[in-house]
Amino acid sequence: MGMTMTEKILAEHSGKAVVKAGDIVTCRVDWAVLHDMFFSIGGQSELYKIKKIFDPNRCVIIIDHAVPAPTVNDAKGAVKAREFVQQHGIKYFFDVGNHGVVHQALAEKGFALPGKLIACGDSHTIAAGAMNCAARGMGPADMVYVFCLGETWYQVGPTVLCELEGKLPDLVCGKDVFLYFAGKYGDATGKNIEFSGTGIAGLTIAARQSITTMCAEINAEFALFPCDGILLEYLEGRALEDFNPVESDPDAEYEAVYKVNLNEIVPYVALPHFIPNNCKPVTEVEGLKIDQALIGSCSNGRVEDLAVAARILKGKKVNPGVRLIVTPASPAIYLEALRAGYLETLAEAGAVITNPTCGACYGGHMGLIAAGERCLSTTTRNFKGRMGSPESEILLSAPATAAASAIMGKITDPRQIEH
Repeated sequence: MGMTMTEKILAEHSGKAVVKAGDIVTCRVDWAVLHDMFFSIGGQSELYKIKKIFDPNRCVIIIDHAVPAPTVNDAKGAVKAREFVQQHGIKYFFDVGNHGVVHQALAEKGFALPGKLIACGDSHTIAAGAMNCAARGMGPADMVYVFCLGETWYQVGPTVLCELEGKLPDLVCGKDVFLYFAGKYGDATGKNIEFSGTGIAGLTIAARQSITTMCAEINAEFALFPCDGILLEYLEGRALEDFNPVESDPDAEYEAVYKVNLNEIVPYVALPHFIPNNCKPVTEVEGLKIDQALIGSCSNGRVEDLAVAARILKGKKVNPGVRLIVTPASPAIYLEALRAGYLETLAEAGAVITNPTCGACYGGHMGLIAAGERCLSTTTRNFKGRMGSPESEILLSAPATAAASAIMGKITDPRQIEH
Protein backbone atom coordinates (compact mmCIF):
# COMPACT_ATOMS: atom_id res chain seq x y z
CA MET A 1 0.00 0.00 0.00
CA GLY A 2 1.36 3.40 -0.96
CA MET A 3 1.94 6.14 1.59
CA THR A 4 1.75 9.91 1.61
CA MET A 5 4.69 12.11 2.62
CA THR A 6 3.30 12.49 6.14
CA GLU A 7 2.71 8.77 6.53
CA LYS A 8 6.25 7.99 5.40
CA ILE A 9 7.79 10.29 8.02
CA LEU A 10 5.58 8.88 10.79
CA ALA A 11 6.37 5.33 9.67
CA GLU A 12 10.12 5.94 9.65
CA HIS A 13 10.07 7.59 13.07
CA SER A 14 7.90 4.88 14.61
CA GLY A 15 9.90 1.96 13.25
CA LYS A 16 6.98 0.67 11.22
CA ALA A 17 7.12 -0.37 7.59
CA VAL A 18 3.71 1.10 6.83
CA VAL A 19 1.23 3.36 8.60
CA LYS A 20 -2.22 4.38 7.42
CA ALA A 21 -5.01 6.72 8.45
CA GLY A 22 -6.46 5.70 11.79
CA ASP A 23 -3.26 4.16 13.17
CA ILE A 24 -1.88 5.40 16.49
CA VAL A 25 1.91 5.49 16.50
CA THR A 26 4.63 6.41 18.97
CA CYS A 27 7.42 8.28 17.23
CA ARG A 28 10.87 9.45 18.20
CA VAL A 29 11.35 13.12 17.40
CA ASP A 30 14.34 14.72 15.75
CA TRP A 31 13.94 18.01 17.60
CA ALA A 32 12.06 19.07 20.73
CA VAL A 33 11.53 22.83 20.85
CA LEU A 34 10.23 25.31 23.43
CA HIS A 35 9.94 29.09 23.45
CA ASP A 36 9.89 31.60 26.28
CA MET A 37 6.14 31.47 26.98
CA PHE A 38 6.63 28.04 28.53
CA PHE A 39 8.78 29.68 31.17
CA SER A 40 6.77 32.83 31.84
CA ILE A 41 3.14 31.64 31.81
CA GLY A 42 1.72 30.10 34.98
CA GLY A 43 0.82 26.43 35.01
CA GLN A 44 4.07 25.25 33.48
CA SER A 45 5.43 23.96 36.77
CA GLU A 46 5.84 20.40 35.46
CA LEU A 47 8.61 21.69 33.20
CA TYR A 48 10.71 22.55 36.23
CA LYS A 49 10.33 19.05 37.68
CA ILE A 50 12.30 17.51 34.82
CA LYS A 51 15.42 15.85 36.24
CA LYS A 52 16.95 14.76 32.97
CA ILE A 53 16.14 15.49 29.33
CA PHE A 54 16.38 12.83 26.65
CA ASP A 55 19.23 14.49 24.72
CA PRO A 56 20.62 18.00 25.32
CA ASN A 57 21.79 18.05 21.71
CA ARG A 58 18.26 17.46 20.40
CA CYS A 59 16.46 20.11 22.44
CA VAL A 60 16.04 23.73 21.35
CA ILE A 61 15.02 26.78 23.40
CA ILE A 62 14.20 30.09 21.70
CA ILE A 63 13.28 33.43 23.24
CA ASP A 64 10.85 34.87 20.69
CA HIS A 65 7.47 35.90 22.05
CA ALA A 66 8.30 38.58 24.60
CA VAL A 67 11.26 40.32 22.96
CA PRO A 68 12.32 42.58 24.54
CA ALA A 69 10.54 41.61 27.75
CA PRO A 70 7.41 43.82 28.06
CA THR A 71 6.63 42.81 31.66
CA VAL A 72 8.53 41.80 34.78
CA ASN A 73 6.94 38.36 34.51
CA ASP A 74 8.28 37.97 30.97
CA ALA A 75 11.74 39.04 32.11
CA LYS A 76 11.56 36.48 34.90
CA GLY A 77 10.49 33.82 32.42
CA ALA A 78 13.51 34.51 30.25
CA VAL A 79 15.74 34.12 33.31
CA LYS A 80 14.08 30.76 34.02
CA ALA A 81 14.65 29.70 30.43
CA ARG A 82 18.35 30.51 30.69
CA GLU A 83 18.58 28.60 33.96
CA PHE A 84 16.83 25.60 32.36
CA VAL A 85 19.33 25.66 29.49
CA GLN A 86 22.26 25.72 31.92
CA GLN A 87 20.79 23.03 34.17
CA HIS A 88 20.33 20.56 31.33
CA GLY A 89 23.30 21.53 29.15
CA ILE A 90 21.10 22.32 26.16
CA LYS A 91 23.25 22.97 23.11
CA TYR A 92 20.86 25.02 21.01
CA PHE A 93 19.69 28.13 22.85
CA PHE A 94 18.75 31.27 20.96
CA ASP A 95 18.56 34.31 23.19
CA VAL A 96 17.54 37.84 22.32
CA GLY A 97 19.52 39.10 19.33
CA ASN A 98 20.17 35.61 17.97
CA HIS A 99 16.58 34.49 17.99
CA GLY A 100 13.77 34.94 15.47
CA VAL A 101 10.13 33.90 15.59
CA VAL A 102 10.50 30.20 16.39
CA HIS A 103 9.19 28.83 13.07
CA GLN A 104 11.39 31.13 11.03
CA ALA A 105 14.36 30.33 13.26
CA LEU A 106 13.89 26.57 12.84
CA ALA A 107 14.00 26.98 9.06
CA GLU A 108 16.66 29.67 8.91
CA LYS A 109 19.05 27.91 11.28
CA GLY A 110 18.77 24.51 9.62
CA PHE A 111 16.64 22.45 12.01
CA ALA A 112 13.56 22.05 9.80
CA LEU A 113 14.74 19.59 7.16
CA PRO A 114 13.17 17.13 4.72
CA GLY A 115 12.06 13.89 6.32
CA LYS A 116 12.51 15.14 9.89
CA LEU A 117 9.93 15.16 12.71
CA ILE A 118 9.67 18.16 15.04
CA ALA A 119 7.63 18.61 18.23
CA CYS A 120 7.36 22.22 19.40
CA GLY A 121 5.29 23.99 21.99
CA ASP A 122 3.64 26.36 19.55
CA SER A 123 0.49 25.88 17.51
CA HIS A 124 2.06 27.08 14.25
CA THR A 125 4.84 24.48 14.27
CA ILE A 126 3.18 23.05 11.15
CA ALA A 127 5.09 25.82 9.31
CA ALA A 128 8.08 23.50 8.92
CA GLY A 129 6.09 21.52 6.37
CA ALA A 130 7.36 23.97 3.76
CA MET A 131 10.70 22.20 4.26
CA ASN A 132 9.23 18.74 3.56
CA CYS A 133 9.34 18.28 7.34
CA ALA A 134 6.56 16.88 9.55
CA ALA A 135 6.04 19.25 12.47
CA ARG A 136 3.21 19.71 14.93
CA GLY A 137 2.49 21.97 17.87
CA MET A 138 1.92 20.48 21.33
CA GLY A 139 0.81 21.66 24.75
CA PRO A 140 2.77 21.80 28.02
CA ALA A 141 2.11 18.24 29.25
CA ASP A 142 3.02 16.71 25.90
CA MET A 143 6.18 18.79 25.63
CA VAL A 144 7.32 17.80 29.10
CA TYR A 145 6.94 14.17 28.02
CA VAL A 146 8.86 14.83 24.79
CA PHE A 147 11.70 16.58 26.61
CA CYS A 148 11.97 13.65 29.02
CA LEU A 149 11.71 10.73 26.59
CA GLY A 150 12.31 12.12 23.11
CA GLU A 151 9.12 10.63 21.75
CA THR A 152 5.42 11.32 21.43
CA TRP A 153 2.32 9.76 19.90
CA TYR A 154 0.18 10.68 16.93
CA GLN A 155 -3.00 9.40 15.44
CA VAL A 156 -2.42 9.23 11.71
CA GLY A 157 -5.04 11.36 10.04
CA PRO A 158 -6.47 11.14 6.54
CA THR A 159 -4.71 13.27 3.96
CA VAL A 160 -6.13 15.73 1.45
CA LEU A 161 -4.10 16.65 -1.61
CA CYS A 162 -3.98 20.18 -3.01
CA GLU A 163 -2.74 20.18 -6.60
CA LEU A 164 -1.35 23.56 -7.60
CA GLU A 165 -1.00 24.62 -11.21
CA GLY A 166 -0.23 27.90 -12.94
CA LYS A 167 1.61 30.90 -11.49
CA LEU A 168 0.57 33.62 -9.08
CA PRO A 169 -0.22 37.03 -10.61
CA ASP A 170 1.69 40.13 -9.55
CA LEU A 171 0.93 41.33 -6.00
CA VAL A 172 -0.63 37.98 -5.06
CA CYS A 173 1.31 35.77 -2.65
CA GLY A 174 1.24 32.60 -0.61
CA LYS A 175 -1.03 34.09 2.05
CA ASP A 176 -3.66 34.75 -0.62
CA VAL A 177 -3.40 31.12 -1.76
CA PHE A 178 -4.13 29.93 1.77
CA LEU A 179 -7.01 32.36 2.32
CA TYR A 180 -8.56 31.26 -0.96
CA PHE A 181 -8.15 27.60 0.03
CA ALA A 182 -9.52 28.11 3.55
CA GLY A 183 -12.41 30.19 2.28
CA LYS A 184 -13.43 27.58 -0.27
CA TYR A 185 -12.70 24.26 1.45
CA GLY A 186 -12.97 25.22 5.12
CA ASP A 187 -11.90 23.21 8.13
CA ALA A 188 -9.38 20.34 8.06
CA THR A 189 -9.49 19.19 11.68
CA GLY A 190 -7.55 15.99 12.22
CA LYS A 191 -6.38 15.87 8.62
CA ASN A 192 -3.06 16.24 6.87
CA ILE A 193 -2.62 18.49 3.83
CA GLU A 194 -0.10 17.86 1.10
CA PHE A 195 0.73 20.04 -1.86
CA SER A 196 1.74 18.91 -5.31
CA GLY A 197 1.61 20.03 -8.92
CA THR A 198 3.52 22.11 -11.44
CA GLY A 199 2.53 25.33 -9.66
CA ILE A 200 4.91 24.61 -6.78
CA ALA A 201 7.89 25.51 -8.98
CA GLY A 202 6.69 29.13 -9.02
CA LEU A 203 6.34 29.39 -5.24
CA THR A 204 9.25 30.74 -3.20
CA ILE A 205 10.21 29.13 0.08
CA ALA A 206 8.72 32.14 1.88
CA ALA A 207 5.41 31.65 0.05
CA ARG A 208 5.37 27.97 0.99
CA GLN A 209 6.13 28.86 4.63
CA SER A 210 3.23 31.28 4.66
CA ILE A 211 0.86 28.60 3.34
CA THR A 212 1.94 25.84 5.72
CA THR A 213 2.02 28.16 8.74
CA MET A 214 -1.57 29.16 8.12
CA CYS A 215 -2.73 25.55 7.82
CA ALA A 216 -2.81 25.57 11.63
CA GLU A 217 -5.77 27.92 11.29
CA ILE A 218 -7.89 25.27 9.61
CA ASN A 219 -6.76 22.80 12.28
CA ALA A 220 -4.63 20.58 10.06
CA GLU A 221 -2.28 18.13 11.80
CA PHE A 222 0.55 18.32 9.26
CA ALA A 223 0.95 20.25 5.99
CA LEU A 224 3.81 19.31 3.67
CA PHE A 225 5.35 20.48 0.43
CA PRO A 226 7.61 18.12 -1.52
CA CYS A 227 11.36 18.64 -1.65
CA ASP A 228 12.48 20.17 -4.96
CA GLY A 229 15.43 22.08 -6.37
CA ILE A 230 14.21 25.35 -4.86
CA LEU A 231 14.19 23.85 -1.38
CA LEU A 232 17.55 22.12 -1.83
CA GLU A 233 19.07 25.44 -2.87
CA TYR A 234 17.62 27.10 0.23
CA LEU A 235 19.07 24.38 2.46
CA GLU A 236 22.55 24.44 0.95
CA GLY A 237 25.03 25.48 3.61
CA ARG A 238 22.17 25.80 6.11
CA ALA A 239 21.18 22.25 7.09
CA LEU A 240 22.52 21.14 10.46
CA GLU A 241 22.62 17.47 9.48
CA ASP A 242 21.97 15.03 6.68
CA PHE A 243 18.38 14.56 5.60
CA ASN A 244 16.25 12.25 3.51
CA PRO A 245 13.45 13.89 1.50
CA VAL A 246 10.13 12.10 1.21
CA GLU A 247 7.65 12.05 -1.63
CA SER A 248 4.23 10.48 -1.78
CA ASP A 249 3.79 7.16 -3.56
CA PRO A 250 1.86 7.10 -6.84
CA ASP A 251 -0.78 4.90 -5.17
CA ALA A 252 -1.00 6.90 -1.93
CA GLU A 253 -4.55 7.25 -0.62
CA TYR A 254 -6.15 10.68 -0.24
CA GLU A 255 -9.47 11.55 1.32
CA ALA A 256 -9.94 14.28 -1.27
CA VAL A 257 -8.05 15.98 -4.08
CA TYR A 258 -8.44 19.74 -4.63
CA LYS A 259 -7.17 21.48 -7.73
CA VAL A 260 -6.11 25.14 -7.43
CA ASN A 261 -5.18 27.29 -10.42
CA LEU A 262 -2.75 29.90 -9.12
CA ASN A 263 -3.38 32.10 -12.18
CA GLU A 264 -6.88 32.76 -10.88
CA ILE A 265 -5.97 33.67 -7.28
CA VAL A 266 -6.64 37.29 -6.29
CA PRO A 267 -5.87 39.20 -3.08
CA TYR A 268 -8.00 37.78 -0.27
CA VAL A 269 -9.08 38.89 3.20
CA ALA A 270 -10.19 36.79 6.18
CA LEU A 271 -13.12 38.43 7.95
CA PRO A 272 -13.10 38.82 11.76
CA HIS A 273 -13.16 36.11 14.41
CA PHE A 274 -12.49 32.90 12.42
CA ILE A 275 -10.96 31.71 9.14
CA PRO A 276 -12.52 28.52 7.70
CA ASN A 277 -15.20 29.45 5.12
CA ASN A 278 -14.82 33.09 6.18
CA CYS A 279 -12.47 34.52 3.54
CA LYS A 280 -13.43 36.82 0.67
CA PRO A 281 -11.70 38.44 -2.30
CA VAL A 282 -10.53 41.92 -1.27
CA THR A 283 -12.87 43.41 -3.87
CA GLU A 284 -15.84 42.24 -1.76
CA VAL A 285 -14.70 44.01 1.41
CA GLU A 286 -13.05 47.15 0.01
CA GLY A 287 -13.76 50.40 1.78
CA LEU A 288 -13.90 49.06 5.34
CA LYS A 289 -12.11 51.58 7.58
CA ILE A 290 -9.07 50.38 9.52
CA ASP A 291 -7.20 51.86 12.47
CA GLN A 292 -4.06 49.73 12.24
CA ALA A 293 -2.21 47.59 9.74
CA LEU A 294 0.45 45.08 10.72
CA ILE A 295 2.97 43.42 8.42
CA GLY A 296 5.08 40.64 9.91
CA SER A 297 5.02 37.50 12.05
CA CYS A 298 5.80 33.85 11.24
CA SER A 299 3.21 34.10 8.48
CA ASN A 300 4.49 37.16 6.61
CA GLY A 301 7.58 38.70 8.16
CA ARG A 302 10.11 37.61 5.55
CA VAL A 303 12.20 39.67 3.18
CA GLU A 304 9.89 39.29 0.19
CA ASP A 305 6.94 40.38 2.36
CA LEU A 306 8.77 43.54 3.41
CA ALA A 307 9.91 44.09 -0.18
CA VAL A 308 6.39 44.11 -1.62
CA ALA A 309 5.20 46.41 1.16
CA ALA A 310 8.09 48.81 0.43
CA ARG A 311 7.31 48.65 -3.28
CA ILE A 312 3.73 49.79 -2.64
CA LEU A 313 4.61 52.41 -0.02
CA LYS A 314 7.62 53.92 -1.79
CA GLY A 315 7.10 57.67 -2.15
CA LYS A 316 3.79 57.53 -0.29
CA LYS A 317 2.61 58.08 3.26
CA VAL A 318 0.65 55.99 5.70
CA ASN A 319 -2.83 57.45 6.16
CA PRO A 320 -2.99 59.83 9.15
CA GLY A 321 -5.75 57.72 10.69
CA VAL A 322 -3.76 54.48 10.52
CA ARG A 323 -0.84 53.04 12.44
CA LEU A 324 1.37 50.77 10.34
CA ILE A 325 3.54 48.34 12.29
CA VAL A 326 6.21 46.24 10.59
CA THR A 327 7.76 43.30 12.41
CA PRO A 328 10.48 41.25 10.65
CA ALA A 329 10.50 37.56 11.59
CA SER A 330 14.19 37.34 12.51
CA PRO A 331 17.30 39.49 13.00
CA ALA A 332 18.73 38.09 9.75
CA ILE A 333 15.62 39.21 7.87
CA TYR A 334 15.77 42.59 9.59
CA LEU A 335 19.36 43.08 8.46
CA GLU A 336 18.72 41.96 4.89
CA ALA A 337 15.68 44.24 4.59
CA LEU A 338 17.69 47.07 6.13
CA ARG A 339 20.56 46.67 3.67
CA ALA A 340 18.14 46.46 0.75
CA GLY A 341 16.54 49.75 1.77
CA TYR A 342 13.11 48.28 2.45
CA LEU A 343 13.02 49.34 6.09
CA GLU A 344 14.13 52.84 5.16
CA THR A 345 11.31 53.11 2.63
CA LEU A 346 8.76 51.83 5.14
CA ALA A 347 9.98 54.17 7.87
CA GLU A 348 9.89 57.14 5.50
CA ALA A 349 6.28 56.27 4.72
CA GLY A 350 5.44 56.46 8.42
CA ALA A 351 5.65 52.82 9.50
CA VAL A 352 6.89 51.82 12.94
CA ILE A 353 9.58 49.14 12.56
CA THR A 354 9.81 46.80 15.54
CA ASN A 355 12.44 44.27 16.46
CA PRO A 356 11.78 40.64 15.52
CA THR A 357 9.21 39.19 17.94
CA CYS A 358 5.86 37.45 18.09
CA GLY A 359 4.75 40.72 19.68
CA ALA A 360 1.32 41.91 18.63
CA CYS A 361 0.39 38.64 16.92
CA TYR A 362 -0.18 36.86 20.22
CA GLY A 363 -1.53 39.97 21.95
CA GLY A 364 1.61 40.49 24.00
CA HIS A 365 3.06 43.88 22.99
CA MET A 366 4.23 46.01 20.06
CA GLY A 367 0.82 46.89 18.68
CA LEU A 368 -2.24 45.87 20.66
CA ILE A 369 -5.59 47.34 19.66
CA ALA A 370 -8.35 48.90 21.74
CA ALA A 371 -12.08 48.32 21.91
CA GLY A 372 -13.78 49.49 18.73
CA GLU A 373 -10.60 49.41 16.66
CA ARG A 374 -10.08 47.39 13.50
CA CYS A 375 -6.72 45.96 12.42
CA LEU A 376 -5.81 44.50 9.04
CA SER A 377 -2.95 42.15 9.79
CA THR A 378 -0.70 39.68 7.99
CA THR A 379 -0.41 37.65 11.19
CA THR A 380 -1.90 34.22 11.78
CA ARG A 381 -5.04 34.63 13.86
CA ASN A 382 -8.14 36.79 13.94
CA PHE A 383 -10.22 35.50 16.83
CA LYS A 384 -11.70 37.86 19.40
CA GLY A 385 -9.13 39.36 21.72
CA ARG A 386 -6.15 37.90 19.89
CA MET A 387 -4.42 41.26 19.46
CA GLY A 388 -5.94 43.20 22.34
CA SER A 389 -9.50 44.03 23.26
CA PRO A 390 -12.16 41.36 22.60
CA GLU A 391 -14.28 44.27 21.38
CA SER A 392 -11.90 44.93 18.48
CA GLU A 393 -11.83 43.35 15.04
CA ILE A 394 -8.97 41.64 13.22
CA LEU A 395 -8.98 40.91 9.51
CA LEU A 396 -6.15 39.00 7.86
CA SER A 397 -4.50 39.63 4.50
CA ALA A 398 -1.26 39.40 2.56
CA PRO A 399 1.39 42.16 2.89
CA ALA A 400 0.48 43.91 -0.37
CA THR A 401 -3.13 44.34 0.73
CA ALA A 402 -2.07 45.54 4.20
CA ALA A 403 0.33 48.10 2.72
CA ALA A 404 -2.22 49.44 0.23
CA SER A 405 -4.86 49.66 2.95
CA ALA A 406 -2.47 51.54 5.26
CA ILE A 407 -2.10 54.20 2.57
CA MET A 408 -5.83 54.58 1.95
CA GLY A 409 -7.03 54.17 5.53
CA LYS A 410 -9.46 51.48 4.44
CA ILE A 411 -9.27 47.99 3.01
CA THR A 412 -7.93 48.41 -0.52
CA ASP A 413 -7.05 46.14 -3.41
CA PRO A 414 -3.26 46.54 -3.82
CA ARG A 415 -3.64 46.27 -7.58
CA GLN A 416 -5.32 49.68 -7.52
CA ILE A 417 -2.33 51.46 -5.99
CA GLU A 418 0.16 53.04 -8.35
CA HIS A 419 3.58 51.56 -7.72
